[in-house]
Amino acid sequence: VEGANLEDGKGLSNWDVFTHAHPGKIADGSNGDVADDHYHRYLEDIELMQSLGVNSYRFSIAWSRILPRGRGAINDKGIKFYNNLIDALLSKGIQPFVTLNHYDLPHHLEEAYGGWLSSHIIEDFQAYVDICFKNFGDRVKYWATLNEPNIFVERGYVNGAFPPSRCSWPFGNCTDGDSEREPYIVAHNILLSHAAAVNIYRTKYQDVQAGCIGIVICADWYEPLRSIPDDIVAANRLLAFDTAWFLDPVVYGDYPPEMRQMLGRRLPMFSKEMSQKMRGSFDFIGINHYSTLYAKDCLFSPCSLITYLPDALVHTTGVRDGILIGEATSMEDVFVVPYGIEKIVMYVKERYNNPPIIITENGYPQEIDPSAPMEHVLNDVARVQQMKSYLASLTVAIQKGADVRGYYIWSILDNFEWAYGYTQRFGLYY
Repeated sequence: VEGANLEDGKGLSNWDVFTHAHPGKIADGSNGDVADDHYHRYLEDIELMQSLGVNSYRFSIAWSRILPRGRGAINDKGIKFYNNLIDALLSKGIQPFVTLNHYDLPHHLEEAYGGWLSSHIIEDFQAYVDICFKNFGDRVKYWATLNEPNIFVERGYVNGAFPPSRCSWPFGNCTDGDSEREPYIVAHNILLSHAAAVNIYRTKYQDVQAGCIGIVICADWYEPLRSIPDDIVAANRLLAFDTAWFLDPVVYGDYPPEMRQMLGRRLPMFSKEMSQKMRGSFDFIGINHYSTLYAKDCLFSPCSLITYLPDALVHTTGVRDGILIGEATSMEDVFVVPYGIEKIVMYVKERYNNPPIIITENGYPQEIDPSAPMEHVLNDVARVQQMKSYLASLTVAIQKGADVRGYYIWSILDNFEWAYGYTQRFGLYY
């Protein structure tokens, strides 16, 4: 949402470079150079939030705005912007919830050592988050280390749809990469960076600042396509590859046994010391939930090419016997299936001994039609219905004992939706 991509000392991010070098990989060839211009219009945006009566706003800090080269010299104007944003939110009674990394990485670190592919990133991430805790933590009480690392890894290193656009045939068409090996190296470095960040917060800041810290995972729900044991096991296996891939290490200190069984030595090992630092490295778990899909086993049944998390050997679809799993949306893999949010919350509750959960994203996509009259666009009934139905289903999970602490809608404004560019609307405001 920020825009101002090279203003006031900000450095280039991987997305700045990617969108300009590969406009064909963005649905409308656009970029985030201006986006919602939140950098200049944040006071107007906060007025919009206040008019809705919200009590919290979740936003991310751009690493390259704080440290233009990813390390070294701090950009004081970047610090000032986020201080102003945080203070303005608090003055309106709106609690800031800060995500430290949401897909974007200073381009210099990608060039210097390959970004998340290198363990050098752990030290640089520690230095960056320390600066954020030190400068903003007196007022920020909710921190997430990373947003949706499972999506970032899959799209950056399995199919190459996101920067650094690394993949191998047949999973994507990239110039470099190894879709069968690199995703697990990157995930490992992300998890070690997360644990290091939590350790810094807990040892240096938490006692004084009295905030909490967690991680945010994109967690769809999967239903067996057929009522047969293979598909039931496949749905559970895909949940392990998708959601538990990052949550099992954060809670228990190791990868899911379902992944170890399938991947063997391709899945990195945590040393005893690493595992101890990793285990329990959260105060809450953030869940981004958008869709529910059917899961079909491909371990014992023939399947066409699997494009999402192919090593799980599970095919996903939104159709069974010609009937959609729920209302279709403008995104092919997003269906309105309200019970999915209850089921994924209960899965997290049961697998992880009822941790504090925050629904950090839930939303409804609509394709932007430039020719549609404004009164039609603003008559946003479908979004209202989606929110009502999902909140009702979430309430059921809470009544069943799930420790849900909060719910955030995606999003306050229509914005740059990564590879979708500006073709999809999620905003409460147009």
